[in-house]
Amino acid sequence: MRWSKYFLYTLKEDPAEAEAPSHKLLLRAGFIKQVSAGVYEILPAGYKVLKKVEKVIREEMDKAGAQELLLTVLNPAELWKETGRWEAYGNELFRLKDRNGREYCLGPTHEEEITDLVRKEISSYKQLPLILYQIQVKFRDEKRPRFGLIRGREFIMKDAYSFDVSEEEAKKSYFLMKEVYERIFKRLGIDVLPAEASVGTIGGKMSHEFIALTEYGEAKVGYCQNCKYCANAEIIPLKEGEEEKEEEKALEKVKTPGTDTIEKLSEFLKVPAHKIMKAILFIDKENKPFLVLLRGDREVDENKLEAVLGTDEFRMATDEEIDKILGTKKGFVGIFNLPDNIRVLWDISLKGKKNLVCALNEPDYHYINVNPGRDFEYGEFYDLSEIKEGDSCPKCGSPLNIRRGLELGHIFLLGTRYSEPMKAFFTDRDGMEKPIVMGCYGIGISRIISAIVEQYHDDKGIKWPFSVAPFEVDIILLNESDPLQKESAETLYREALERGLDVIYDDREKSPGFKFADAELVGFPFWIIVGKKVKEGKVEIRERHTGKTYDVEKDKAMDFLVNLINRR
Repeated sequence: MRWSKYFLYTLKEDPAEAEAPSHKLLLRAGFIKQVSAGVYEILPAGYKVLKKVEKVIREEMDKAGAQELLLTVLNPAELWKETGRWEAYGNELFRLKDRNGREYCLGPTHEEEITDLVRKEISSYKQLPLILYQIQVKFRDEKRPRFGLIRGREFIMKDAYSFDVSEEEAKKSYFLMKEVYERIFKRLGIDVLPAEASVGTIGGKMSHEFIALTEYGEAKVGYCQNCKYCANAEIIPLKEGEEEKEEEKALEKVKTPGTDTIEKLSEFLKVPAHKIMKAILFIDKENKPFLVLLRGDREVDENKLEAVLGTDEFRMATDEEIDKILGTKKGFVGIFNLPDNIRVLWDISLKGKKNLVCALNEPDYHYINVNPGRDFEYGEFYDLSEIKEGDSCPKCGSPLNIRRGLELGHIFLLGTRYSEPMKAFFTDRDGMEKPIVMGCYGIGISRIISAIVEQYHDDKGIKWPFSVAPFEVDIILLNESDPLQKESAETLYREALERGLDVIYDDREKSPGFKFADAELVGFPFWIIVGKKVKEGKVEIRERHTGKTYDVEKDKAMDFLVNLINRR
């Protein structure tokens, strides 16, 4: 491909709306273009990367015996109502009606449709096991789309579904797919952590996520260097607070002006943050207030809170709502003097704590030496705190490491979560009718593009792994008006095509500096630089990943490059 004819246009400055490195670089390098919040066009160079990622996935899925098909984007509502997910899925589900008033959704996942297909065709144990998969666009009405392809409303996913005669056999399919995923990510060059995870709205009995470490990921993962335990932070249980032995002190009301943060209050009273009872007022989807109480050195894990409430439709109260509901201001919300209609959720970190500092819903005042039983009664206890670096591993007790990452794959052992309500049954060897045991397995293909860039970039641009690079080789003609340089570049371009290399030839009428900057930004793994050295019969070969350069005889350049590629 000649760059002068290719639909690839780069930007010299970071787009203002982009935060994550992958978002900035994919926009700047001409791989994607935003249409609206969370909706992106994938341009030719980005689409080449996408197809190469898909190729790796297809090869590994097919090798494992899975069969590819293509389901519909429009899912009839009645299928989702059979499993109860039409309402349970929440506001992320894009719902619409046709001209006759029939309800549909734009598929965010396809458990219902695939189960409907299989129940119509599978009736005997002789037809099982079976694994079906597709690569297709998905839709989710994300509350906060961000970071480009990392969290979008429209995205491309590979989703697979296994069907087995028993849970024991279903586990074989599950762990087969886990191995397949590990091979896929290894071939793509992505460093991932397989982490135990929540089954969430998909449901089932067991789940693992594959997390690519990056500070711009939406998931937090905890892992133990000692026992190798690894899990999404939202399911790692927090150790309950232990009964403290100290003597209870007298309750005292003290003036604490301007101490509207834990840090300010801790400094003012000279008490550690873990001896402060923090209270946060939330508003639920019905506009009802509820209070979450936890230690001052802890933060609410909204994923844990979502699991307790059964919905993500809640938010923190505004300053105006705090004043209206509690008659106080932010930073002075507490357990005392509450209206009768407020539900209170206690985090387990507060169990057994004595002589606490607590607000009393009166601006600029706190109680000190607050004690359970004497000054307040506990209510509903839940595990609501975020896990922190150094918290105890639930398996061996060693300190946990906490990192942020991007979920690229998620697998579920579904059991009969879908087959029972949808009556997807088979007849076993004894003639007994039983529900099919299922699993499902998703990979965010468009997300993988972002994950690769997050792990493979520098301050100049992207450094694509060879297996997914939009072009493997960039032939850079430095002076298009020099007949010898141009003839040499054209010859090398034809030879690269004959060798089967995926090559782009930068024949644009641009300065050498401009071309080098674009080559670094777009991230081609190998360059052949055709410049003044052709008078000596030489060209320069450069590796983008290492920065190494080689002066090579022009007539032997292609052999040298192929050997270099084979040794990578």
